Amino acid sequence: MRPKTILLVEDNPDDRELALTAFATCNIVNDVTIAIDGVEALDYLFCSGIHTGRDPRALPAIVLLDLKLPRVDGLEVLRRIRADARTRLLPVVVLTSSREEQDLLRAYGLGANSYIRKPVNYEQFIQAVRQLGLYWLVMNEVPPIAVPGV
Repeated sequence: MRPKTILLVEDNPDDRELALTAFATCNIVNDVTIAIDGVEALDYLFCSGIHTGRDPRALPAIVLLDLKLPRVDGLEVLRRIRADARTRLLPVVVLTSSREEQDLLRAYGLGANSYIRKPVNYEQFIQAVRQLGLYWLVMNEVPPIAVPGV
């Protein structure tokens, strides 16, 4: 059984560091792959660009997706994830500081599994990460993802 990998898509270095610290604090020992923009996230998921040659069967257990990303924004990343049979069922949790109702509606409309606003308070963030880890990495059962041609 492959270890459950987390794909963290976050352009802000402070938020990336906060997330990694929170994972460690909550004893979430899963491998974390970081994508710093939407293009890098899509390259990782679809084994293209700098991730050409990566095993396409090794999809992450969960994608933690910021919305406000350079090059390709999070909503477009989500749209492309849901448009492809290989990743359509992949759990995607939007983890963003956006307070715009339109972002919330569009994210769910595009198939987000969950939408979490980043808490400003560190203790609230730790609690959110603890709950994310427990639910998405321990309790949640995901369907097998078929990779065409593999």
